[in-house]
Amino acid sequence: MSIFTKSDLKNKYSWSADGGDNPKLKGEPDSSLLDRTEGYEVLYMIQKLMLKWGLKNVTSGQKIESLIHKCPSNLRSQENIKSWIHKNW
Repeated sequence: MSIFTKSDLKNKYSWSADGGDNPKLKGEPDSSLLDRTEGYEVLYMIQKLMLKWGLKNVTSGQKIESLIHKCPSNLRSQENIKSWIHKNW
């Protein structure tokens, strides 16, 4: 079971894949663009960062969610957003 689930998210999201989106993301955050309006992409990012950084509580996941949305809009790739969150934790 995941440590952070859809019901833990604070913001409202779209849950349908549009265009070239892939709702079954796998692997590590990479140079792919993160769509901050798509729930499955935001949830994937939160879960990956929590696992990578050893975070175990819902509050930490919600902090990551908040930082995803506070991250400057010119940072769009998963890698850049991950780096910005780490620096601004």
